Amino acid sequence: MHIHSALLGLLIAFSPVAVSAQTASANKVAGTWRMISAQIDPEGRNLPAYGQRPNGLLVFTPDMHFVEVLTDADTPRFASSVRGEGTDAENRQAMARSIGFFGTYTVDENGEFSGNRVEGATFPNWIGGTRTRDELTLTVVGDRMTEHFQRPEGTRIMIEWERVK
Repeated sequence: MHIHSALLGLLIAFSPVAVSAQTASANKVAGTWRMISAQIDPEGRNLPAYGQRPNGLLVFTPDMHFVEVLTDADTPRFASSVRGEGTDAENRQAMARSIGFFGTYTVDENGEFSGNRVEGATFPNWIGGTRTRDELTLTVVGDRMTEHFQRPEGTRIMIEWERVK
C-alpha cells in the first residue's frame, strides 16, 4: 500500500503539469511590465529614448512568449486620422518614436532572463534576430526591472520597468 502511494506521488510530482508549475514559479520576468523611463547612452549623452513621456508595456507569458510595445506619448497624431494616409513626415516621426515586436524568450535555471528571438516587429530588420545576454540583460529586483540593450551599431539603451499589479 505504501509503495503504491509513493509511486502515485512520484508520478504526480513529475507530471508535465507539476514540472510546468515549477518552471513558472522560477520565472522572474513573467508578467506585465510598464516602462517608466528609457535613456539612450545612459553613461554618455543620456537622451530620452522615447521622449519625455515614454509609454510602453512588456509582457512575458508563462509559456515563454513576449510582446513589447514602446512609444513616445507625445508623438503627434496624423492630420488625416487614417493610419495608411500619413504624410512622409508623420510616418517618419511615428516610426522613429515607437517600436513594437514579439517572439519567444528563455530563462536560465534560476528563472533569470537569458535571451529572446524576435518573430515579428514594426522594424523588419529585427525579425529573426536572437538576443543573448551579450546584447540584452534584464535584472529584476522586487517589482522593478532594469533593461540594458545594445543595438548592433553600438548604441546603448537603458529602460526601467515596473511590474503591473
